[in-house]
Amino acid sequence: MTAPFPRPPVPFAAAGTAALSVGHEALSLLMPMHVVVSSTGHIRSCGPTLARLARDGALPGRRLLEVFEFQRPAAPSAMDDLMAVAGRRLSLRFRAPPRTGFKGLAVPLPGGQGALLNLSFGIGAVAAVAEHGLTAGDFAPTDLTVEMLYLVEAKSAAMEESRRLNRKLEGARSAAEEQALTDALTGLRNRRALEDTLARLIGMGHRFGLMHIDLDRFKAVNDTLGHAAGDLVLGAVAAALAAEVRDEDVAARMGGDEFVLLFPGVTDTARLEAVARRIIARIEEPVPFAGTDCRISASAGITVSTFYDRPEAEQMLHDADLALYASKRAGRGRATVHEPG
Repeated sequence: MTAPFPRPPVPFAAAGTAALSVGHEALSLLMPMHVVVSSTGHIRSCGPTLARLARDGALPGRRLLEVFEFQRPAAPSAMDDLMAVAGRRLSLRFRAPPRTGFKGLAVPLPGGQGALLNLSFGIGAVAAVAEHGLTAGDFAPTDLTVEMLYLVEAKSAAMEESRRLNRKLEGARSAAEEQALTDALTGLRNRRALEDTLARLIGMGHRFGLMHIDLDRFKAVNDTLGHAAGDLVLGAVAAALAAEVRDEDVAARMGGDEFVLLFPGVTDTARLEAVARRIIARIEEPVPFAGTDCRISASAGITVSTFYDRPEAEQMLHDADLALYASKRAGRGRATVHEPG
């Protein structure tokens, strides 16, 4: 590599005027991405921002055409070619990765001393700033890029805040919808959720089973041990139901000590009876409270959508309810399947 050139003042001259010399510090302040090229095509000096961008080593002393690849208007092969396009917009980029692109303008220095190139990022400024970690201090104070970066930063901050608020609102909306469909005491689905799901299953023509469960001897727990014990028992019942249903099933508390379960795709009554027996067995397990055991049971009524030519929610709930009370009349703690007709 050629030894670095000194950085003398850069002379400028206009027609009919005396030459004006600008020191390197002043030039770097005015043009932090400038390049001073000697008549031999070697870089004499460069602005501080451009020096930061050169990841493959210092720029002074290197040949301009070894550092930059010119794309428009034509790739120069010597300084004469560069002087031929002086005053015209240039498009060039670093040859070394990340091959940052620039827009530029070259002007000849008086006395054939070489040329001065002033570079900018053009419309690629935002990407370049992100790629190289630049700040406003890397640009000339009068460079409109700084104003653009402030606008981009403000827009980005506003959009991020907007996205954050949207996520928060979406989360709140989802939480509110979930709360509106959930029984607060047991965490099961509530009546509204049950009715929505039932209407959807019927509307889409899906086959399903429906089970109505009512607790036995629950009133005695409330009357003797209080509502705290009753709430504890309801929580245990909810856990028993959750343990026996699939992810696609729906277990809902209709109010008080009544529950309805929906089983999409299940119309085998023997299978549903087996599920009911397991649920009842779980519900009959004692629930400890204040040194005593709360003991209850449950009765169930079952119907399936295939019993009906055109299933209707109200009719199916009514028939399951009839089957439920048939279980109670038969001694409680059991399940009965509705008999069509």
